[in-house]
Amino acid sequence: MSHTRTRLVMGNWKMHGSLEANAALLGGLTAGAARAGETQLAVCVPFPYLAQARAALAGTPISWGAQDVSVHAQGAYTGEVAAAMLADFGCAWALCGHSERRALHGESSAVVAAKAAAALAAGLTPVVCVGETLADRDAGQVECVIGDQLEPVLALGAETLARLVIAYEPVWAIGTGRTATPEQAQAVHAFIRAALAQHGAGQTRILYGGSVKAANAESLFAQPDIDGALVGGASLVADEFLGIAAAAA
Repeated sequence: MSHTRTRLVMGNWKMHGSLEANAALLGGLTAGAARAGETQLAVCVPFPYLAQARAALAGTPISWGAQDVSVHAQGAYTGEVAAAMLADFGCAWALCGHSERRALHGESSAVVAAKAAAALAAGLTPVVCVGETLADRDAGQVECVIGDQLEPVLALGAETLARLVIAYEPVWAIGTGRTATPEQAQAVHAFIRAALAQHGAGQTRILYGGSVKAANAESLFAQPDIDGALVGGASLVADEFLGIAAAAA
């Protein structure tokens, strides 16, 4: 990439963690954060641990965020968490539309775009996730699927697009040990970049996610349109996560 865009390596802990395990992980991350150089570091933790993350990370180079956000600002929405509540805990980020939310909770691309708008309204940076299934890829439908997922987000306009992050995560590479080749990932990133550019937001950052490890991170980050990584399982091991960040530095 041109390196005019600041690299970002973000961990998604998913539904993992405990107070004890988190303390060790957060301690390891803060101790080794210098390995990231100028690369931004962030972790998206389960809702119950946001206070713990804030206490451990405040004043460090590592920011924190949530794995989901409600489209609603407040009200009778049992189980939902509003963007303003996340901001109360110092969150900088909110994941929107992770493939597991789309698949397991039926979130449409319109809902994902609404969540991104809600996050932005509260001062958070949404990380909008897109990605195709293996069936989509085998059918030659990658660009069609990604384009459909992006459409309501692109409709938010250039000013809004400049304030969010896109994460491309091929569903077939999440938690499977399979990773898109750097060339496969770059091809989709280039497609997303072109779509953003058509809407006046060609410098919006695009992360790659899908079984990213320290061992494959450097080859992924060598691609011109890959601006960082959204890391799942490897973000639960401090040394592995920091190794990915070091590859981006």
